[in-house]
Amino acid sequence: MTTNKPLPSFALAITPIAVMFILLAVGYGIMGLRIEALLLISATFTGFIAMKMGYSWDEIMDAIVEKLAKAMPVILILVAVGGLIASWMISGTIPYMVYWGLKVISPQYILIAAFFVTSLVSICTGTSWGSAGTVGVALMGVAAGLDVSMGAAAGAVVSGAYFGDKLSPLSDSTNFAPIVAGSNLYAHIQHMLYTTLPGFFIAAVVFYFAGQNTNVATVAEPQKVVDIINGLDTLYHFNIVLIIPPLMILWGAISKKPVLPLMLAASALGLALGMIFQGFSLQQGFNAFVNGFNITMFSDNGQSLTTIIPDITKLLNRGGLFSMMSTILLVFCAFSFAGILSLTGALNVVLGRFLHLIRSTGQLILSTVIATITVVCTTSDGKLALLIPGELFQDAYRKMGLDTKNLSRTLEDAGTIIEPLVPWTAAGIYMAHTLNVPTLDYLPWAVQCYTGVIFAIIYGFTGFGIAKAPLTPSVNNNDVVISTNTETNKG
Repeated sequence: MTTNKPLPSFALAITPIAVMFILLAVGYGIMGLRIEALLLISATFTGFIAMKMGYSWDEIMDAIVEKLAKAMPVILILVAVGGLIASWMISGTIPYMVYWGLKVISPQYILIAAFFVTSLVSICTGTSWGSAGTVGVALMGVAAGLDVSMGAAAGAVVSGAYFGDKLSPLSDSTNFAPIVAGSNLYAHIQHMLYTTLPGFFIAAVVFYFAGQNTNVATVAEPQKVVDIINGLDTLYHFNIVLIIPPLMILWGAISKKPVLPLMLAASALGLALGMIFQGFSLQQGFNAFVNGFNITMFSDNGQSLTTIIPDITKLLNRGGLFSMMSTILLVFCAFSFAGILSLTGALNVVLGRFLHLIRSTGQLILSTVIATITVVCTTSDGKLALLIPGELFQDAYRKMGLDTKNLSRTLEDAGTIIEPLVPWTAAGIYMAHTLNVPTLDYLPWAVQCYTGVIFAIIYGFTGFGIAKAPLTPSVNNNDVVISTNTETNKG
C-alpha cells in the first residue's frame, strides 16, 4: 500500500519496534503472558502512531487485510498440514516409519543410530518435540543401557529432531519461515539444503567416530523400545503400501506440484489406506482429519489398549485441522502488527538507517543471523525469531538483488534450530526436561543445530549458494526477456 504521507522520524519509527521487543521480553520472557495478546497490544500501540501520522481507521484495516491476504495461501497450507498428519496416523504411515526406525537400531552405533532415527521420524512427522519426546526418550534409554555419554546421546537426538523440523514440509516453522520472508515453501526447503546437508554429514561423522570410542558391549534391548515396537505392531496392520503417501509428497516436492492440492490428495489417500488396512470408518477418518487422531479410536473398534504404554499415546495423539489454529492465530496477531508498521513506513526508515552500514551480502547475512539469535534469546520464542527479522530484513534483501529464499533460509539457520540450544527458551527447557540432560551438556553435541549458522555466514561472504532475485520482464526491441532464478556458485 502506497501513501503520500511523510515518513516518520527515526525515533518515531523505532518506537513501536522497541515497544514490541520490551513487551515480548518482559511479558512473555519473564511473566509468561500469551504472545498473541502482547502482539495485539503492540499492534494497538502502532495503530495510535499511525493515526497520529494522519492515517484513517479504514487505511489501517486495509493495510492489515493486505498483509494477511498475501499470507493466506500458506495459512491454508498450515491448516492442511494438520489434516495430513492426522490422516497419516489413521493410515499407519507415520507409525510405520517409527516402527522400522526403532527396529534398525544397532547397539554398536547408538549415537549415529539415534541421529538417523530421529531425523527420519522428524522428517515424517514434522515435529522436533514429538520426535524427541517419543523415540528420542526410547533412544536415551538405549544409550543409558550401553553406558554411553548422555550428553552425546541427547545431542544426537536433538540434532536429528531439528534436522526434520527444518526440512519437513509438515513442520510449522518450515511453513512459517517462507511466509514472513516472502518466499515459496518448496524453494525454501530446496535452498536450505545448502546449509543443512553439510551440517548433516558433519554431524554423522562426529556421531560415528564418537560411537567408536564408546563402550558398546552387547546388552539386551531396553524394554521401552521393545514395548513401543510391540505396541505399534499390535495396533496397526503394517504394509509396505503405507509409504506411498510420503512418497507422493516427495514426488510433488521434486516436481514442484501445487502444495495444497498435493497435501489434500495425500490426506485423502491416507484416509483411504486407514479404512482399507486399519479398519477405520469414514466417519472416524473425517473426525480425525478435523479434530486430530486419538488412540482411543482403536478401542472404539474393539481393540484393547491395556498393554499400550504412554509413549505410544504421546506419539499417536496429534494432528487435525484444529491443531494448527494456535499457529494461525499467532500469524493473524503478528501480521496485524506488521501490516500497520508497514503502512507507516517505519520499517523503511529503520532499514534505511541500518542499510547505510551494510555494504555486502555477507554483512547482510551476518546482520540477519545476529538479529535472529538476539530475538531468540530475548523473547525465548522460535516463531518470533522468524517473524521479526523476516519483516525487518525482507526489503533489504530485495534492494540488494537477492531472492528472499536466502532470508527464509537464514532465519531457520539462526532461529528454528538455535532455539533448543538456549537454556531459557521453551525448546531448550523442553529438550532438557524430556531427555533429562541439561541444555549446556548436550549443546556441544548438537552439531546439526549450529553448523547451519556457520555455513550461512560463510556462504554470505563467499557468494556460494546465494540466489539472486529473479529479474522482472523487460522489453528490448519488442522482445520480452525473462530471467529465472540461478544459484551463484563463487569460489
